[in-house]
Amino acid sequence: MADPEEHPTDLPECPSAQGGGLLPKELRAWMVMLGAVGAVEQELRSVVKERLDVSHDEFLILCLLAEQPRTGLRMTRIAELLGRPKTRLTYQIACLQHAGLVTRQSVCGDKRGIEVALTDKARRLLEEASGTLASTVTRALTHVMGPDQHEAMCGLLPEPAKEAEPTGESALAEQSERP
Repeated sequence: MADPEEHPTDLPECPSAQGGGLLPKELRAWMVMLGAVGAVEQELRSVVKERLDVSHDEFLILCLLAEQPRTGLRMTRIAELLGRPKTRLTYQIACLQHAGLVTRQSVCGDKRGIEVALTDKARRLLEEASGTLASTVTRALTHVMGPDQHEAMCGLLPEPAKEAEPTGESALAEQSERP
Protein backbone atom coordinates (compact mmCIF):
# COMPACT_ATOMS: atom_id res chain seq x y z
CA MET A 1 0.00 0.00 0.00
CA ALA A 2 1.27 3.48 -0.78
CA ASP A 3 2.66 5.61 2.01
CA PRO A 4 0.05 8.30 2.92
CA GLU A 5 2.78 10.91 2.46
CA GLU A 6 3.31 9.66 -1.11
CA HIS A 7 -0.35 9.62 -2.07
CA PRO A 8 -2.42 12.61 -1.04
CA THR A 9 -5.75 11.31 0.25
CA ASP A 10 -7.55 14.50 -0.75
CA LEU A 11 -7.15 13.70 -4.45
CA PRO A 12 -10.29 12.22 -5.95
CA GLU A 13 -10.09 8.88 -7.66
CA CYS A 14 -10.13 8.95 -11.47
CA PRO A 15 -13.82 9.32 -12.48
CA SER A 16 -13.51 6.34 -14.83
CA ALA A 17 -12.39 4.13 -11.95
CA GLN A 18 -15.49 4.81 -9.87
CA GLY A 19 -17.81 2.69 -11.99
CA GLY A 20 -21.56 2.97 -12.06
CA GLY A 21 -21.59 4.59 -15.50
CA LEU A 22 -22.30 3.19 -18.93
CA LEU A 23 -18.86 1.73 -19.62
CA PRO A 24 -17.96 -1.90 -19.05
CA LYS A 25 -15.06 -2.55 -16.67
CA GLU A 26 -12.59 -3.10 -19.54
CA LEU A 27 -13.22 0.38 -20.92
CA ARG A 28 -13.15 1.90 -17.43
CA ALA A 29 -9.75 0.27 -16.88
CA TRP A 30 -8.58 1.58 -20.26
CA MET A 31 -9.64 5.12 -19.31
CA VAL A 32 -7.73 4.90 -16.02
CA MET A 33 -4.68 3.67 -17.90
CA LEU A 34 -4.94 6.51 -20.44
CA GLY A 35 -5.15 9.02 -17.59
CA ALA A 36 -2.07 7.49 -16.00
CA VAL A 37 -0.15 7.51 -19.27
CA GLY A 38 -1.06 11.15 -19.86
CA ALA A 39 0.06 12.13 -16.38
CA VAL A 40 3.36 10.28 -16.75
CA GLU A 41 4.02 11.85 -20.15
CA GLN A 42 3.28 15.32 -18.82
CA GLU A 43 5.67 14.86 -15.87
CA LEU A 44 8.37 13.27 -18.02
CA ARG A 45 8.43 16.00 -20.68
CA SER A 46 10.32 18.54 -18.60
CA VAL A 47 12.57 15.96 -16.91
CA VAL A 48 13.52 14.43 -20.26
CA LYS A 49 14.26 17.85 -21.75
CA GLU A 50 16.36 18.85 -18.74
CA ARG A 51 18.27 15.58 -18.28
CA LEU A 52 18.61 14.34 -21.89
CA ASP A 53 17.95 17.49 -23.95
CA VAL A 54 15.54 15.66 -26.26
CA SER A 55 11.82 15.91 -26.94
CA HIS A 56 9.38 13.44 -25.39
CA ASP A 57 8.88 11.69 -28.75
CA GLU A 58 12.65 11.40 -29.21
CA PHE A 59 12.88 10.00 -25.69
CA LEU A 60 10.37 7.28 -26.60
CA ILE A 61 12.61 6.28 -29.50
CA LEU A 62 15.62 6.13 -27.18
CA CYS A 63 13.67 3.98 -24.71
CA LEU A 64 12.59 1.60 -27.43
CA LEU A 65 16.16 1.27 -28.71
CA ALA A 66 17.51 0.84 -25.17
CA GLU A 67 15.58 -2.41 -24.88
CA GLN A 68 17.01 -3.81 -28.11
CA PRO A 69 20.27 -5.52 -28.95
CA ARG A 70 23.11 -3.18 -29.85
CA THR A 71 22.38 -3.84 -33.54
CA GLY A 72 19.23 -1.73 -33.23
CA LEU A 73 15.93 -1.75 -35.06
CA ARG A 74 14.71 -0.95 -38.52
CA MET A 75 13.04 2.41 -38.83
CA THR A 76 9.87 0.81 -40.16
CA ARG A 77 9.62 -1.30 -37.00
CA ILE A 78 10.20 1.73 -34.75
CA ALA A 79 7.43 3.61 -36.58
CA GLU A 80 5.14 0.61 -36.19
CA LEU A 81 5.85 0.11 -32.47
CA LEU A 82 5.43 3.79 -31.61
CA GLY A 83 2.50 4.38 -33.97
CA ARG A 84 4.33 7.25 -35.67
CA PRO A 85 4.29 8.24 -39.34
CA LYS A 86 7.56 7.31 -41.06
CA THR A 87 8.13 10.88 -42.23
CA ARG A 88 7.94 12.22 -38.68
CA LEU A 89 10.20 9.44 -37.46
CA THR A 90 12.82 10.28 -40.11
CA TYR A 91 13.00 13.83 -38.74
CA GLN A 92 13.25 12.65 -35.12
CA ILE A 93 15.98 10.13 -35.96
CA ALA A 94 17.91 12.88 -37.79
CA CYS A 95 17.71 15.07 -34.65
CA LEU A 96 18.90 12.21 -32.45
CA GLN A 97 21.72 11.42 -34.87
CA HIS A 98 22.79 15.08 -34.94
CA ALA A 99 22.92 15.00 -31.11
CA GLY A 100 25.15 11.92 -31.24
CA LEU A 101 22.57 9.66 -29.60
CA VAL A 102 21.83 7.22 -32.43
CA THR A 103 23.52 5.82 -35.48
CA ARG A 104 21.84 5.00 -38.79
CA GLN A 105 23.03 2.47 -41.29
CA SER A 106 21.70 0.64 -44.30
CA VAL A 107 20.60 -2.90 -43.73
CA CYS A 108 22.83 -5.32 -45.59
CA GLY A 109 21.02 -6.78 -48.59
CA ASP A 110 18.13 -4.28 -48.47
CA LYS A 111 18.88 -0.92 -50.06
CA ARG A 112 15.68 0.59 -48.61
CA GLY A 113 16.14 -0.68 -45.06
CA ILE A 114 17.66 1.61 -42.43
CA GLU A 115 18.62 0.34 -39.00
CA VAL A 116 18.94 2.66 -35.99
CA ALA A 117 20.93 1.92 -32.84
CA LEU A 118 21.87 3.78 -29.65
CA THR A 119 25.34 5.20 -29.29
CA ASP A 120 27.42 4.69 -26.16
CA LYS A 121 26.71 8.34 -25.31
CA ALA A 122 22.95 7.67 -25.33
CA ARG A 123 23.36 4.53 -23.23
CA ARG A 124 25.39 6.47 -20.67
CA LEU A 125 22.87 9.35 -20.53
CA LEU A 126 19.94 6.96 -20.09
CA GLU A 127 21.76 5.09 -17.36
CA GLU A 128 22.62 8.32 -15.53
CA ALA A 129 19.04 9.60 -15.78
CA SER A 130 17.26 6.32 -15.04
CA GLY A 131 16.78 6.94 -11.31
CA THR A 132 15.27 10.37 -11.87
CA LEU A 133 13.07 9.09 -14.69
CA ALA A 134 11.82 6.15 -12.61
CA SER A 135 10.94 8.38 -9.64
CA THR A 136 9.16 10.78 -12.02
CA VAL A 137 6.98 7.94 -13.30
CA THR A 138 6.19 6.79 -9.76
CA ARG A 139 5.36 10.34 -8.63
CA ALA A 140 3.07 10.93 -11.62
CA LEU A 141 1.19 7.68 -11.06
CA THR A 142 0.81 8.42 -7.37
CA HIS A 143 -0.81 11.78 -8.05
CA VAL A 144 -3.42 10.69 -10.60
CA MET A 145 -4.63 7.38 -9.28
CA GLY A 146 -6.50 6.36 -6.23
CA PRO A 147 -4.75 3.97 -3.87
CA ASP A 148 -6.38 0.86 -5.38
CA GLN A 149 -5.50 1.84 -8.96
CA HIS A 150 -2.00 2.85 -7.91
CA GLU A 151 -1.47 -0.52 -6.24
CA ALA A 152 -2.77 -2.34 -9.33
CA MET A 153 -0.53 -0.30 -11.64
CA CYS A 154 2.47 -0.95 -9.39
CA GLY A 155 1.69 -4.64 -9.71
CA LEU A 156 2.42 -4.29 -13.42
CA LEU A 157 5.76 -2.55 -12.83
CA PRO A 158 8.89 -4.57 -12.14
CA GLU A 159 10.24 -4.80 -8.62
CA PRO A 160 13.55 -3.09 -7.93
CA ALA A 161 16.46 -5.34 -8.80
CA LYS A 162 17.13 -7.83 -6.05
CA GLU A 163 20.34 -9.65 -5.31
CA ALA A 164 21.31 -11.70 -8.35
CA GLU A 165 20.30 -15.35 -8.31
CA PRO A 166 23.26 -17.66 -7.82
CA THR A 167 24.39 -19.51 -10.91
CA GLY A 168 26.60 -22.44 -11.71
CA GLU A 169 28.33 -24.24 -8.84
CA SER A 170 27.13 -21.77 -6.19
CA ALA A 171 23.50 -22.45 -7.17
CA LEU A 172 24.04 -26.22 -6.91
CA ALA A 173 25.70 -25.79 -3.51
CA GLU A 174 22.77 -23.71 -2.23
CA GLN A 175 20.22 -26.22 -3.51
CA SER A 176 22.00 -29.12 -1.82
CA GLU A 177 22.06 -27.18 1.47
CA ARG A 178 18.28 -26.65 1.46
CA PRO A 179 16.15 -29.18 3.35
